Amino acid sequence: MPGVYRSPGVYVEEIATLPPSVAEVSTAVPAFLGYTETGDALSPTRIQSLREYEQTFGGPPPVVTNVNVTKDAAGAATYNTDLLKDGSIPFLYYSLRLYFDNGGGPCYIVSLGSYKDNPALDAFKKGLDALRTEDEPTLIVMPDATRLADDFSAACGAALDHCGLLRDRFAVLDLKQNQTAADFRKVSSNSLAYGAAYAPFLDTSLAYAYNEDTVTITVPPGPTTFTGTVGGLSVNCVAAPDKTPSVAVAGGAGVVFATDATPKLTVTAATGATTKDVSDAWVTWKAANPGSVNGFDILAGDTTAVAVKTGSLTAPATPALPKLSSFKNTDTGVYNQVKTTLNTLRATLPPSGAVAGIYASVDRDRGVWKAPANVAVSSVLGLDRTFTNDDLDGLNIDPTSGKSINAIRSFTGRGTLVWGARTLAGNDNEWRYVPVRRLFIMIEESSLKATAFAVFEPNTAETWLKVEAMIESFLYGLWERGALAGTKPEDAYFVNVGLGTTMTAQDILEGRMIVKVGVAAVRPAEFIILQFSHKLQVS
Repeated sequence: MPGVYRSPGVYVEEIATLPPSVAEVSTAVPAFLGYTETGDALSPTRIQSLREYEQTFGGPPPVVTNVNVTKDAAGAATYNTDLLKDGSIPFLYYSLRLYFDNGGGPCYIVSLGSYKDNPALDAFKKGLDALRTEDEPTLIVMPDATRLADDFSAACGAALDHCGLLRDRFAVLDLKQNQTAADFRKVSSNSLAYGAAYAPFLDTSLAYAYNEDTVTITVPPGPTTFTGTVGGLSVNCVAAPDKTPSVAVAGGAGVVFATDATPKLTVTAATGATTKDVSDAWVTWKAANPGSVNGFDILAGDTTAVAVKTGSLTAPATPALPKLSSFKNTDTGVYNQVKTTLNTLRATLPPSGAVAGIYASVDRDRGVWKAPANVAVSSVLGLDRTFTNDDLDGLNIDPTSGKSINAIRSFTGRGTLVWGARTLAGNDNEWRYVPVRRLFIMIEESSLKATAFAVFEPNTAETWLKVEAMIESFLYGLWERGALAGTKPEDAYFVNVGLGTTMTAQDILEGRMIVKVGVAAVRPAEFIILQFSHKLQVS
């Protein structure tokens, strides 16, 4: 309305001619919950790259603990690595690498503690609570939840409840390694449509991290040296631990070299036997068994007859295992071979990180309405397990629980593909498919933010028309891009608002403006059925 002018002059007025519009919200900004090297716990932090993550939360967890070096009879060495035990490997860092490798962009990190902390259900619940005040995240990813034992189902249920409560995000869940579908389906939530589950674990091309200053090296034990005097005998032993020489002498004297957890030499002399008897008998036995001596020797110090005596030489305390870094300048052969072996170790990871990256890339390239399936998974060499056709049938459809599980499969010539697009509400006709649920989340959230201007505006036809036109324009744009089904706009959507249409006089008196929106979402062609028949020959 023009202002009230009281003095002569020139006045400028700007008249708004463009209607308000709906801005499409982001659809694939995941929040990763897990354990980090450093960083503030339970403080959601936005990052855009792996480098930015490392600056804030540190590097990868060292997974390799020890390398066992063994040698065969010909002296050829074999190197076997010891990793952190199952359930002790933090997955967050590696899953984040998979996320970026598969097209992921900006995301949030919620640290639940340090690498040394044991995963706990309470930590995941607190992490989800910390995300309630963050508006931007649209996906929840918890790869470290697979490290939980009995509380795994409860953690998945908490993530689904979180998404169902806020209604603006979607949970990407994993099955635990080698977990059965029946066991996973113990997950309980009233918001199953707000999440999807994927299996199996992925054998990736990502190398496990290690620290040269902490990785220990167990080398083959060399000849063990014993020196001293036992029962009047001077003993000089440089014997390999796998040899057990023994000899009998007159009068019952004997020599036994025994190897157990504490290698030791025991000499027993019977009455009437002299140290020379023992020494002479040893020389005879040594000459007859040259391959079993390994430097073991017994020398008589005198010829005095001895009674029954027993003595032992105990091996010295085992020294601390050397670290890999100590071989760098002392034994470059072992150092280089161990490094080569460690660099071939590949991480086996939950699929959720890669799937979240695929969600992001598909949303960016095609749109949130395109099913994130039949898409190749990058940085993957193979699968931790392969499902049979019967397994796949039972994963995709379960008539009892309806909790569908999306499989990741390997196809000859095509690579590893995501091969499923169902939510955990697999028997729900409305919310069965991931892209349908996520499309509605996007439309609802975008419309909610865009109509905020109408709060406290006059609840009249002018305001109704603005809101109706704004939402219709937004849906028309989606229909043009292929997000909605229908050959004509009126077949794809409707927007209704007005007295006698969506509201009663009582609604207006109570300050309610009710807008009804209907959308015909496109659904994925999950089953392609080609029907063939014989065509009869025609003369």
